[in-house]
Amino acid sequence: MSSDDQDTSFTSHLVELRKRLIHTLIFLFIFFIGCYFFAEHLYGFLVEPFAKAVKDDGSNRRLIFTALQETFLTYLKISFFTAFFVTFPFMLTQLWKFIAPGLYKHEKIAILPYLILTPILFFLGGMLVYYLIMPLAIKFFISFESSGLSTSLPIQLEAKVNEYLSLVMKLIFAFGISFQLPVVLSLLARVGLVDSIFLKKRRKYVVVIIFTAAALLTPPDPITQIGLAIPLLILYELSIFSVKFIENKDLKNFDA
Repeated sequence: MSSDDQDTSFTSHLVELRKRLIHTLIFLFIFFIGCYFFAEHLYGFLVEPFAKAVKDDGSNRRLIFTALQETFLTYLKISFFTAFFVTFPFMLTQLWKFIAPGLYKHEKIAILPYLILTPILFFLGGMLVYYLIMPLAIKFFISFESSGLSTSLPIQLEAKVNEYLSLVMKLIFAFGISFQLPVVLSLLARVGLVDSIFLKKRRKYVVVIIFTAAALLTPPDPITQIGLAIPLLILYELSIFSVKFIENKDLKNFDA
């Protein structure tokens, strides 16, 4: 291929990449605007774990804001977060449309399942946070309240709107991204960087790495840290089976 042909091919790839990025940003912006009109309902959905966790404790709970612009900025943050969450599969679709023309048929067949599995695992991580981790974490934190019998003043939680929702969104992203572990390890196995024997031998180191990552990605409490670490350990074990399956399949194809 001549240098002119290479330049033309490179330019066409840049044009195609720009096209996909523009489509993604437009789609994200449209959903962001739409989500803003329902920001109050989305706020109600995200605050539901807090409401359920404290509804039977006999206190009149509330969320407060201490700056004039705090609630407005929080609604913007919720809208962008929801728009990104909803458009994530569309982003992967655009990525697929960009890389698919340059792949062989067997490469497309190998990669496509991971593009489907990625948003599913991300949503599963978010659901785990919303329905299990957050209610348990809220009850854990509220247990440190004091009625004032042993202190001069009572200690009572009055959570800020922005801080609470930032915590929820941070945990959803942390769990969603962490749940991509099987996809990452399987892809590394596809390109020959790891194998099932390597993963089994490094299991004890991975346990330490997972608990360290859980401590860094979550608040400093045992509920969320263990709640992230245990699913990751399970996913790591499942990844070993997935990598072993890939190895057996490649071996059969090689023998054929």
